[in-house]
Amino acid sequence: MSRYIVRRLLQTIPLLFIISLIIFILMQNMGDPIATMGGRRATRPEDRERLTRQLGLDRPIYTQYLYWLIGNDWAKFDADGDGVPESPGTRQGVLRGDFGTSMINRGKPVWEVIWERVPNTLLLMVAAEIVIILFSVLIGVYSALHQYSLADNVITAVTFIGYSMPIFFIALLSIYIFSINFKRWGLPYLPAVGMFDPQVGKTPGQVAKHMILPVFSIAFISLAAYSRYIRSTMLEVMNEDYIRTARAKGLKGRSVIIVHALKNASLPIVTVVGLDFAFLLSGAVVTERIFAWPGMGRLFLDHVSRSDVPVVMGILMLLAVTVIVFQIITDVFYAWLDPRIRYD
Repeated sequence: MSRYIVRRLLQTIPLLFIISLIIFILMQNMGDPIATMGGRRATRPEDRERLTRQLGLDRPIYTQYLYWLIGNDWAKFDADGDGVPESPGTRQGVLRGDFGTSMINRGKPVWEVIWERVPNTLLLMVAAEIVIILFSVLIGVYSALHQYSLADNVITAVTFIGYSMPIFFIALLSIYIFSINFKRWGLPYLPAVGMFDPQVGKTPGQVAKHMILPVFSIAFISLAAYSRYIRSTMLEVMNEDYIRTARAKGLKGRSVIIVHALKNASLPIVTVVGLDFAFLLSGAVVTERIFAWPGMGRLFLDHVSRSDVPVVMGILMLLAVTVIVFQIITDVFYAWLDPRIRYD
């Protein structure tokens, strides 16, 4: 297993290189970073020309990519146009852990800008994933054990409706019902914006209360999909010979369902869960914007709208690494759940 993990990690190197190159090329058409960075100072042609030379934006795109990748101690630019190469600043490059500085945060390092928001997003993502897995297993198993009953039909209808809804509609609908209308009706209502009440402070109770609606919005669609997956795989597994053998041996129904049926039925779900945790960040982009949650999704939208290329590149590369890492973790879980799978 260790040899397999090392081999997969080595395979990620060219993959990340290709991903970074594609993203970097796309970022060149994202907007005008000079206007974003310079503000009023960039209105004069001479100021724009000076900033363009200092940032190396007058160089070919492959040279800019090398500068971003390995730093300016190798890819030196002729900033003043005198034919003598010089560096516009000291930078180590992405390969040595330096993603540069933000264009709109007064030269603040990209990693500092991102890591200030990562804990807030992880708080939402982990909570949403726990809710998704826990309730989807309970709903899926119950629906499979009561196939074609009234409860199964109701669950099926609700999950299909939930899966067809876009996340922004669920978020806005939850605000309208549980925040606006509950307050109007005199019922205990949930906060709709922010991470805590500024008058109370950032207490665990405040954070938990403000998390309810964002977590519900993120989890609702995935919960609908997961429960259908688990129901279908449980129905398939329950008809296998080893399940009938386990019951014939006199094992209790709960032991048969949890130990034998659910463990084997969870194999297809592992792939979905492993990839979905990383892709939940795409839902967080919309959810964090609607609920004004100070996370990475909101940070991404704010810096995309202002053409802050270094920060956007840092967020996208972090997401790429997250997807690759969770793919490897998924393969490891596969081998743990199914003894027939071997990677050595």
